[in-house]
Amino acid sequence: MTIMQTSYHLSELAYQQAKKYGKKTCFTYQKWGQMEWDKISWNEVASRVKVLSYAMINLGVNVQENLGVFSQNSLEYILTDMAAWGIRAVTVPFYATSSEQQIHFMIDDAQIRYVFVGEQEQYDKTVAVMPLCQTLEKIIVFDKRVKINPHLAVYFEDFVEQGKNCPKESELNDLLRQACDEDISNILYTSGTTGDSKGVVLTHANNRAAMIGNDQALKFNDKKDRVMSFLPITHIFERGWMYLCLSEGCEVIINTNPKRIQEAMREQHPTCMSAVPRFWEKVYVGVQAKIENSPKMQQKLMRDALKVGHEHNVEYLLKGKRPPIALHLKYKLYEKTLFALVKKQLGLENANYFPTAGSFVSNEVAEFVHSLGIYMLVGYGLTETYATVSCWRQFEKTTVGSVGRLIPGLQIKFGENDEILLKGPTITPGYYKRDELNKQTFTEDGYFRTGDSGYMKDGELFLKERLKELFKTSNGKYIAPQMIESKLLVDKYIDQISIIADDRKFVSALIVPSFDMLKKYADDNNIPYMNNQDLCRNEKIREMLYERIDTLQQGLASYEKVKKFVLLPEAFSIEKGELTNTLKIKRRVLLNNYKEQIEAMYE
Repeated sequence: MTIMQTSYHLSELAYQQAKKYGKKTCFTYQKWGQMEWDKISWNEVASRVKVLSYAMINLGVNVQENLGVFSQNSLEYILTDMAAWGIRAVTVPFYATSSEQQIHFMIDDAQIRYVFVGEQEQYDKTVAVMPLCQTLEKIIVFDKRVKINPHLAVYFEDFVEQGKNCPKESELNDLLRQACDEDISNILYTSGTTGDSKGVVLTHANNRAAMIGNDQALKFNDKKDRVMSFLPITHIFERGWMYLCLSEGCEVIINTNPKRIQEAMREQHPTCMSAVPRFWEKVYVGVQAKIENSPKMQQKLMRDALKVGHEHNVEYLLKGKRPPIALHLKYKLYEKTLFALVKKQLGLENANYFPTAGSFVSNEVAEFVHSLGIYMLVGYGLTETYATVSCWRQFEKTTVGSVGRLIPGLQIKFGENDEILLKGPTITPGYYKRDELNKQTFTEDGYFRTGDSGYMKDGELFLKERLKELFKTSNGKYIAPQMIESKLLVDKYIDQISIIADDRKFVSALIVPSFDMLKKYADDNNIPYMNNQDLCRNEKIREMLYERIDTLQQGLASYEKVKKFVLLPEAFSIEKGELTNTLKIKRRVLLNNYKEQIEAMYE
């Protein structure tokens, strides 16, 4: 095990870790357009970061200047971050799925001169907005396959060559010496589910405090841990997690194509990975479907294994108790047989632990994952808190339903409507160029208003609801939509769902079915259909879903239960403006896009 003795300033990270780890693999990655995996050592990373910093100095990048990075996860993306910090510049990450309108706003708001882009899609969008952006001068392109206009753009490889041909060692050394914790490291623009996007300022001091605080909550093995980077590095959860892992000396596997994550896991066998609840909900649905389609004897065996796993891991270990010897032996048998097969299919034979946050985690899913012997660490955080506020901790008593214990250094209190208020070294100094918003966001005594409500019990934090998303029915009852959605998303026939309730007589829902599962059900039950619309309109299918939803809602109060729903033939999408870049629902857009269907439910 490693325990962080010091937390490096991000400008030093590559160089200090190269001194410590040398030829040890730092990143496993795929080159653009290739399926084979390649490796790069800490020594090579430090060398490439230095040359890239030279190139940035030659370009004329100033101290604390904002640089845009518009790409999916890649080695070049991370090297750009590290090189920019080395010359005291600021990186402003854009989601790879951002629209032209979004990047236009961010480039103008942050007054960006240079944008680093990934593939053709990001390049084309950036070129399209270039005439509209007052500051944008040059585009640096990671993927050599992209067709570029050489007057507007340069390939990353050629840009790096400029650094090799004109080294600026003394200038770089001066900047590294001048780097301080008060420097801004990133400006992260929020996805804007409830309004305009705004830039969250994060400093090197925020990073240092987050690294130290999380190090005390999580323990790594720098010789064995191989960490899959799956979520967008633009997202603070993945960004903070990945740089924590690098600070601990872990090998990071960069997954560039999120659609291939299952294949990547089976190919690389990571020990750790951060994920959102939806990832584990799909694992839950997949395993349950496999059980249902197995012969009766195998079904019985697997259900017994899950029961034993639940008792051993949830009822005993998570509660800080030692399991009885008979239970332990039975669990170990299943661990080496059935659970080992499930983990192998997921590529998680060597699983250590898996931080999970980003939205509500249902108790059912959390308990299921732990029953398999996969240590999911549920947590809570925001961009404004440099990710982690609280999390479950290994080998400490944990209550399913909580979001764990606060990381060291944070102070918490509760305001009106039990709003969670936070103060500490990981909290943002404020939003970029938003003085009025900053006055509203912080209390007079300096606490950050999270917009989430919750409470503490026995040292653990429990969330109640997102205050901005709390619905009130026309009968005066308050509804927490995310909680209801998380309960229904564990059904194998439901892929996406949005709860409708605000100012309405009862709760309803827009549901996008899992059409692969629905087609199988229709085929097995001789239900004719030509397309998705036919499946959504079929009364037998609707009756089946009503029954399943009623079962899942048994623990809800009557006023919280979904009374009616509409089945939609197409998924919610970023392209239609219905999802943010982090795949969170934009409820206002859905209300507008499906106004007729919603009104029909309340006629």
